Amino acid sequence: MNAYFEIAYAAVTNRLCLFTGTGFSKAVTNNEAPGWQELLESACALLANGSAIKSALFPATGKNPLSLEEAAQVISLQFSKNKKILHEDLADIVAALECKGDNAVIEEFLRNYPLRVITTNYDLLAEDLAGPERCQSISPGFPVPRSSAPVKVFHVHGSIESPLNMVVTSDDYFRFMTGETYFSRKLSTVLHENTVVILGYSLADTNLKTIINDYKRFSRTHVIGGNLFLVSRGKVARYLKEYYAHSYGIRVLDSTEVHSFFEKLTDQMAAATKCAVPSIEKIKKVLDQGESFDDSYLGQEASFYEITASVAAIGRSINDNDVVSVLGEVIKKKISLTGASGAWEQYQHLARWLCHLGSILELPGTSIEAVYLKAVLKSMDSMSNALAYGASWDAYKAWDARWTNLLWANRALIRGHIEARCFNDDALEIVRRE
Repeated sequence: MNAYFEIAYAAVTNRLCLFTGTGFSKAVTNNEAPGWQELLESACALLANGSAIKSALFPATGKNPLSLEEAAQVISLQFSKNKKILHEDLADIVAALECKGDNAVIEEFLRNYPLRVITTNYDLLAEDLAGPERCQSISPGFPVPRSSAPVKVFHVHGSIESPLNMVVTSDDYFRFMTGETYFSRKLSTVLHENTVVILGYSLADTNLKTIINDYKRFSRTHVIGGNLFLVSRGKVARYLKEYYAHSYGIRVLDSTEVHSFFEKLTDQMAAATKCAVPSIEKIKKVLDQGESFDDSYLGQEASFYEITASVAAIGRSINDNDVVSVLGEVIKKKISLTGASGAWEQYQHLARWLCHLGSILELPGTSIEAVYLKAVLKSMDSMSNALAYGASWDAYKAWDARWTNLLWANRALIRGHIEARCFNDDALEIVRRE
């Protein structure tokens, strides 16, 4: 399954939310946007004794003695002594930022598709890229508009439009972390109702963890699959991917720059647009009116991805008995399709379907577990690492390439089942990998 198709499907069905951090602003300004520490160091330069304060808070060697929000509190106190307001000077620095470089692919996407943007950035760069005529900028200190707009940008930590409401110091962060406002409840709703893609962020950020923890508790029990993605510029070790998936329900798209993400996403928009409306209408009929999917449709590899995406798009629960039953019947039908003469591509499809489902949904204890394991045994028992008569090389390649993407709990479940029932050395070699 191409994760970008899944995200594109969310965009087409008006269920996409981008969660942007400093990395996003750096990407669209040719790296001119300052990081949080850089911004505070720039503020120090505005004070008469700024060099001494900067050296004390951000020593050239060794660790910083204070967290960045605590350092901001120290700087804010020094600004107050000079009858200045740190928030206002920071807003002036950020306001000078402009989009630079070739941002055409990002601008085109934001100007053609509806979405929500949640950001901890103070700048208005996302608004500039989307265009003022189709964008609403929403931040604490201002009423949340009741009217609609294709793009809504929620500034979690405030924006330069209202400097005094920007979350900067430790005092500000305390109020932000403990406050319960209409704005915070609105953000929670946006996270729960959309596929969320984190751009320009690291999970090391405590504020991001706080925000998505609530999302995690909701998504574990209500959403068909992992609807939270983290886009990372660098390579992320498999062990960290497993941690992200287990602790936050996050799927990682690594080795991906911001612009590259939008390029890959744009490549999937045509396919998602073509299938979104009919697949949503069909899943509703299947779930609500007892219809079923035709064999000709299930014979296509893309059908399973469309089904899982459409279930998420209509907001059905993972605990919905009808949803689980439908997925089970779909997999059963796919197994039967592998029995047709010359149906070798069906073995490849089945393997990829099972890998996809195993990468987005923890299967142990669900009512689909038995059907899933039966399908896995069928798939692995009939595959081969060599071109052998009566065995699928393509199915082996699918499992070989995707095994480490499966959730740890599912790998353990499959390993025990295959070791007890399968004597295919190629299958055993795959499931015993760490």
